[in-house]
Amino acid sequence: MQRILVIDDDRDMCLLLNRFLSKHNFEVAEANTAKKATELLDNEQFDLVLCDFRLDNSDGKEMLIKIKEKYPRMPVIIITGYSDIKIAVEVMKLGAYDYITKPLFPDEIILTIRKALAQADTPVPQNAPASGASGEEKKEKRTPAAPATEQYIFGDSRAFQQIIQQIELVGPTNYSVIIYGESGSGKEAIAQEIHKRSKRSHKPFVAIDCGALSKELAGSELFGHEKGAFTGALNQKTGSFELANGGTIFLDEIANLSYDIQISLLRVVQERRMRRVGGIKDIELDVRIIIASNEPLWEASKKGKFREDLFHRFNEFSMTIPPLRERKEDIMVFARHFLRLTNEELNKNVRGFSPEVEEIFKNYIWYGNLRELKNVVKRATLLTDGESIEDRSLPFEIVNFTKLSFEQEPEMAKAIRPRHASPHLLHAPAKLSIDETTLKAASIDAEYEMIIEALKQANFNKSKAAKLLNIDRKTLYNKMKQYQEFNNH
Repeated sequence: MQRILVIDDDRDMCLLLNRFLSKHNFEVAEANTAKKATELLDNEQFDLVLCDFRLDNSDGKEMLIKIKEKYPRMPVIIITGYSDIKIAVEVMKLGAYDYITKPLFPDEIILTIRKALAQADTPVPQNAPASGASGEEKKEKRTPAAPATEQYIFGDSRAFQQIIQQIELVGPTNYSVIIYGESGSGKEAIAQEIHKRSKRSHKPFVAIDCGALSKELAGSELFGHEKGAFTGALNQKTGSFELANGGTIFLDEIANLSYDIQISLLRVVQERRMRRVGGIKDIELDVRIIIASNEPLWEASKKGKFREDLFHRFNEFSMTIPPLRERKEDIMVFARHFLRLTNEELNKNVRGFSPEVEEIFKNYIWYGNLRELKNVVKRATLLTDGESIEDRSLPFEIVNFTKLSFEQEPEMAKAIRPRHASPHLLHAPAKLSIDETTLKAASIDAEYEMIIEALKQANFNKSKAAKLLNIDRKTLYNKMKQYQEFNNH
């Protein structure tokens, strides 16, 4: 029986999850504090951890870092109290398998847990070197080429047509490639497409998220280690470069690698050979290297964050993936693709999106890009019983989002502005007479004005606006909702 550790400071939530997961044949242990969770992980064995992001005297991020440093292969699913793309991207970079948002839906929990456990048990590809690999290592999670049902699709926008041309151009070569793009924009999928068009397409494609590698484990993960190389090195380990020999290695968020690892990487690029940690023998390599970054590497090199010589070695060819908000034509193309995949996954037959949902999708600024769009479609499909996805199945912040404008009164401001508030409040303090208002109304006006100003300063990012106002994001949403209700009565 597979064992799951639930970490949540809400005892009722722990009890609820315990009963629910036990009915689905999982053995469950509970921890209400980070200290208790650490003790259980040190003394017992678990197959998966389900951890709330908000914990007393700690948070899910700290817990995730501790788990991944000690148990790098342990699948961890983070529970968040609300949909926050910044949190999602952050925990995924730190090594979380996935995240789910409250309120929790039984089907979503079970589906995510089973996928995580299945992927954790996926063996190393057959063409990977097996010499000296331990049984534990054979279970190590690697990123193979995408299965047929998850083939990457290309958008219809002019910007993406240029990306296709660049892939066709550089694919057959052996050039190193730098892919720039925001988190969630599909950099790994583009790297896979380059690999598929190369002469190495029948060889391994290995993807590594450098942002999820700790400084201590990065060398071992990339280059492998010999038995006894350091405390805890009980067996020989084959590194990612060795696994990718003959094929392609993709290094995502490469600027996160430490300076020492960058030096070792430079030797690999220059000499096409490497040495395992603790080893004395060089291993010849024939690997194409594709790297990705969400920040310009030439700027990082000027700041001393990234070695300039290493940047020039990689910079044989570069491309930039435009964010989804800059190619509106592609939004529904990808949304329908993700719907097809989710229908297959859930064995459902949701046929499309209502006109209202399509309009919402086109007007929303997808801060998390394709990753955010995919998660929204998956969740909406799960919640949909009819033939099309309606706006009631979408997260609150997406349904109520409207892009603000600096030139005219923002549509969001119109939606949340109290009925008695004047439009000029948005631009300058109003001179209100006692006859025109009340103390309570004046307080509401002032609060409203501060919220709008914070949204403008934060470039309409609600998480940043909440920080400027020294409140949490949930409180900000509640305030906005109160204004709407005030205006409707």
